[in-house]
Amino acid sequence: MEKHEVKQRALARYKQERDWFAFLLQAAEYMDTPEGKLQVKMLRILLESKQNVIDCVEQDKPFVAAYFCTAPELFTAMDLPWFMIMETPFLAASAPYILEDLQGTEELGLGTDLCTAIRLPIYYIETGQMPVPSAVIGLLSPCDGTTMLQQVLQHNKAWHDVPIFCPDPPYKSDERAINYFANELRQMVRFVEKHTGHRLEIDRLRAVCEESNRTYALWQEYNELRRAVPSPHGWEIGGPQAFGVSQCFRAGDPRCTDWFRQLLECGEERVKAGRGANDYAPEKIRLLWFDIMPHGWIQEFMPWLEQEWGAVLVMDMFSNFPYTMIDTTSEETMFHDLAKRNLIDVPMIRQARGTAENFSGDIIRMVKDYKIDAVIWPGHMGHKDGAATAGIMRETCRDLGVPFLHIGVDLFDKRYTSVDEVKAKVSEFFSGMGLG
Repeated sequence: MEKHEVKQRALARYKQERDWFAFLLQAAEYMDTPEGKLQVKMLRILLESKQNVIDCVEQDKPFVAAYFCTAPELFTAMDLPWFMIMETPFLAASAPYILEDLQGTEELGLGTDLCTAIRLPIYYIETGQMPVPSAVIGLLSPCDGTTMLQQVLQHNKAWHDVPIFCPDPPYKSDERAINYFANELRQMVRFVEKHTGHRLEIDRLRAVCEESNRTYALWQEYNELRRAVPSPHGWEIGGPQAFGVSQCFRAGDPRCTDWFRQLLECGEERVKAGRGANDYAPEKIRLLWFDIMPHGWIQEFMPWLEQEWGAVLVMDMFSNFPYTMIDTTSEETMFHDLAKRNLIDVPMIRQARGTAENFSGDIIRMVKDYKIDAVIWPGHMGHKDGAATAGIMRETCRDLGVPFLHIGVDLFDKRYTSVDEVKAKVSEFFSGMGLG
């Protein structure tokens, strides 16, 4: 396949995703509610991010493929478009073509025991359905699957000559580890500068980090609101959207700060009025969903939780806020705090890299801070690191006197454990524990 054909094939798929979110934006624009307006703002930020990548491909401009945990503020400061290699499973899991893509991974020979969030990008790369960037920032944590993904990139014909740099994450979380990772980020910047021509100016980085701090400060203030009983928002607003706006589209952008400012206002209005997450189902169970949201079947399950059981996701792994504010005094302090945020603070990386105390400590804090009635560890089939600590999580919840449920699902592929099976397990759990 010629280079031009490769480019057009990849663009066709990427444009399909863009058009899907454009469709969702059109629908959201008819929602005359504060939360509906939030959806509109978020989708516009997302769509611009996707369009920037499309423009780069069409005009042969540099862009990179990376991850949310590779200090995206640096890309913003360098005015460099980027996309997350694993973004489709997370962003477009509700799209009508996802099940067809999953079937495609099986036809390609990829094992169904491989994490779906890894399997789908491999499929897109191998079938030429992902834009080929100027450079790749790889990921060596939190699991073996991510390193396998880098190997696929290096052996694929279309990606073979794309330069790749993987910041090396140390195992520990002490000061020495943070300083080591800060140096890795500096090397990453030099690598990106070499292969894209975009330069990092420290004053520009300072401005971006200060804006990022404003974004995160509003997020922290909003999460304080979620302690209210009833909680002002549940699964629809708190986790996936806040995480995506702060870390996946354009980190350190005033539009992201504006989104969080409006989110905070929405939350304050609901708390002041005593309104819970669902106006039609009173809050009965305050739930901690300790993992990624079930992106592949979220619309079939989460509304049912609220309506059938009054179970509200007051907190989840991606809504959790343990973030470091960035000291912008000097280049050294900025890289230090970016390193801490991206090595230790960000979700999933935080829990799965390092010691089991990262799981148990977060559960203890969130259960106490948010008056949690029950903890669900969905047990995503790809999160084998979490499976190894499920007993520790269960024991932690037993010590707290809070019921714990371990299900066993694929958070992206509802064929693994059907939605009806999940509902039955959750209903049996709630009934057995006298909840709801």
